[in-house]
This record gives sequence, C-alpha cells and structure tokens, in this order.
Amino acid sequence: TSESEKYACCPLPPYLEDSGCVIEEDDNGGRPLRDVCFHLLKLYSDRSYELDQLLDPRSVTSDPLDFRLSWHLWEVLRALNYSHLSQQSWGVLNTSFAAQLESEGLWEW
Repeated sequence: TSESEKYACCPLPPYLEDSGCVIEEDDNGGRPLRDVCFHLLKLYSDRSYELDQLLDPRSVTSDPLDFRLSWHLWEVLRALNYSHLSQQSWGVLNTSFAAQLESEGLWEW
C-alpha cells in the first residue's frame, strides 16, 4: 500500500462498526467521531484531554439525545478529580439528562 492509504479503521462507536473505514464528521466542530473507549485511553495518556468529545452521546449511541452513559461517566470522572469540563458543557449535560429522565416519567430522579 502507499503511504497515504490507511492500514486500520478508525475506532468508531459500536453502532458504526459495521460501516467500514468511514470517518464520521462531527456536526459542531468538524472532529471525527470516535468510540468512548478511545477517548478514555486518550484521557488516560493525557490528563488534559478534552472531555467534550468523551462525553458526547454519539461516541456511545446513535441517539444524540441519550445522555445516560455520558452523565454517569462524567460523575465517575468528577470522582476521579477530572474537572476541566466547561461550565456550559456541564450545564448542558445535567439539563439534558434531567430532561431525558423527565420524559421517561422519572422526574423525581
């Protein structure tokens, strides 16, 4: 193969694994979507790795409004003293998960 050809597929989220070596572009920042495990490895190797990419629901599920895992992952990361998520992103994460719970009839949570 030539130097410009890829020798491995990108670490895609589970719902995109069967789509082949396709780079899915993020709508907001032009960043390609990656699997949440990839982001966790990057965070492990670089403690200042951007948490917005890691907590993006699309790194886990095809539903961009499903914040269940993202919210719980953020709570675990906070317990491990990761605190470099912006206030705006933190607010969006909390309110989105709260709205999701309310829509499921779990408003007391």
